[in-house]
Amino acid sequence: MNEIKSQTVWRVRILSSTWLSYAGFYFCRKNYTIVKAQIQENFQINASELAHLFTAYLVAYMLGQYMSGLLGRRTAARVLLLTGMAVTIVCNLVFGTSILMGPAGYFPMMIFMVVNGFAQATGWPGNVGVLGNWLSRTERGRVMAIWATSYQLGSSLAKIFASAMLGWLGLSWSFWGASIIMFGVWIFFYIFEKDTPEEAGLPPVVEEVEVTPEEQAKVSAETGNFLGWSRQVFFSVIFIGMTYFVFKFCRYAMDSWVPYILNIKFKLDGEIAGYISTLFDWVGFLGVLFAGWFSDRFFGGRRHQIVLYMTIGMAITLFLMVSIGMQTLWLFAVFLAVTGFMLMGPDSLLSGVAAIDVGGRRGAILAAGIINGLGSIGPIIQEEAIGWVLKEYNFTVSFYLLVFIAILGVGGTAFLSYRSRRGLSNL
Repeated sequence: MNEIKSQTVWRVRILSSTWLSYAGFYFCRKNYTIVKAQIQENFQINASELAHLFTAYLVAYMLGQYMSGLLGRRTAARVLLLTGMAVTIVCNLVFGTSILMGPAGYFPMMIFMVVNGFAQATGWPGNVGVLGNWLSRTERGRVMAIWATSYQLGSSLAKIFASAMLGWLGLSWSFWGASIIMFGVWIFFYIFEKDTPEEAGLPPVVEEVEVTPEEQAKVSAETGNFLGWSRQVFFSVIFIGMTYFVFKFCRYAMDSWVPYILNIKFKLDGEIAGYISTLFDWVGFLGVLFAGWFSDRFFGGRRHQIVLYMTIGMAITLFLMVSIGMQTLWLFAVFLAVTGFMLMGPDSLLSGVAAIDVGGRRGAILAAGIINGLGSIGPIIQEEAIGWVLKEYNFTVSFYLLVFIAILGVGGTAFLSYRSRRGLSNL
């Protein structure tokens, strides 16, 4: 009885510390998207040059996903995460200082955007790897649906905080304040987190089937061996990552440019634009809970159906946003919220539960790194593409680009659903 109670206490500690860790990472990167218009004015740059700053971050973030996945096989997730959180704290202190330099601060900010990208890349694979050690397969879907709210609520709270700091203390404090928040999270994580139940003096939560060297050699000979996985497992990880590209493209486009659009097109000041932009995240939070619950309740833990249906809904909502939602602020806000709901559900399932289910306990960090790494190519492309479109054309053309990407997502999720029905992918 004491062992069960102790295990429950530890699981609460782990879920709390990892949730706060990933939510905390958002405070040190979503602040940039809120203050884009103010940074553009401060550095005296155009929309394309503004996009270069975040592109530098995104390229480093994408490369860092693969590095974190590989390092996760050799380095304790705890060390990986504490290091990443510490570095992102320092980077945000530098960002706030570079603002005070005026136009001369542009290149220092770009350099530390790269550093911040690598630091931030430790967050998702590291935390998913920890959770893979503490959650059994039968509970993973619903628990991860709740835990994945760390990046909806974390994003919303980060945007609100950055908006409040901007309105209250000024541009630099949108970054300095984020560093203070993250330092508190770092201390909490250092005190309360353990990578595995064994490190906490408990029996393992996840029991894995041991494979003898002879059996492993036979499997490798028959199916191939890719990073320690069979061919089908490896292909599943790659296909999920390629599909996840669409969701990260659209999610980061909305995160990165909606406050800017509200500033420029609807003539709102930076603080109010930041608050309205959080509708995407608050309603997206409900989409995550819905997707996890619905897939467990009606599809027996299979995820591919709800992923496909919600992706279709995302494409329809984005089309409605550009066709009628740009006419008035309230219509834009409504479609922004519904897009968040439709997008976030599939996003959380593909990047979280699927990585653990496919990669297994020992491969969860690597699977999460590959899936998120492939997906992270999307934000890189969107930042430059939308920055260029806004410079050369207008807001309408930029949203039609998102509709096109969403249609590609419908094709990708339909293909994943087909593979899953044939038993080729565990989604």
